[in-house]
Order: sequence, then C-alpha cells, then structure tokens
Amino acid sequence: MSLEEASDPVFAQKMMGEGFFVEPTNGQIYSPVAGTVQSVFPTKHAIGITTQNGIEVLLHMGINTVDLGGAPFDVKVTEGQKVTTDTLVANADLDAIKAAGKETSMMVLLTNMDHVENFVLEKTGEMKAKTAVMDVKTV
Repeated sequence: MSLEEASDPVFAQKMMGEGFFVEPTNGQIYSPVAGTVQSVFPTKHAIGITTQNGIEVLLHMGINTVDLGGAPFDVKVTEGQKVTTDTLVANADLDAIKAAGKETSMMVLLTNMDHVENFVLEKTGEMKAKTAVMDVKTV
C-alpha cells in the first residue's frame, strides 16, 4: 500500500522517507531488499538494511510498537549480516500487537532520499511475500 494510506501521519506524510507498507497475514517477516543489516533497534520493532547500491531501508514493524519493548518480535538477524528477500528477518506476534492496541502495518522506508533519483511503487494490493513492488533508481 502507498504510504499516503498509512494511519500514522509520520509515515503518511513521508517524514521518514518514501516507501510503502504491507498488512501481513502471518507473522513471518522477510527482508524487503537484499543488503546488509546495519541496525536492529533495541526495541526490536525496526531493522535498518543498506542495499549494495547504498539505499538505506528501514523496516518498521507495526505502528507505535516501540511502546511494546520488543515483546512481540523475535528478530532473526544481527548487525552486519547479509540478507536477501528470502531471509526471514523476524517473527512478529500479530495477535499480541493487536491485543496491545497497536497496528500491524509493516513499513518499508527509504531513509536516504538524497541518494534516490526516482521511486516508483509498481504494485499494490494483496500479494505473496517476496514479491517485488518497487523500482528505485539511485543518484
């Protein structure tokens, strides 16, 4: 889905960068890109990945889930690890997130837009995990 449709204005107004989000049907969260894990937030709700061509991608799991202290997330990657779109980066307990009154939207954000010449969200709607949905051209 386009970021403009996100319920949180920080994402909808693209304050953290361009991107998209998905509504997961299960808790298996795969890397949205191939690259190297640069950071795993202590609260486990976000993972930073840098692609080979220098695009910084933030996978932000849920909305306001930072408040949950990492409880619903079992992160499967570590800083410095190489990942592909076949890499399971986390298991998220979607029921626990919802029970806490939080949203399960998984945000994929390009945080260094000064490095991006063009971003196109090519596909929206329901699709399988690992489906390519964006085209990004770097500067």
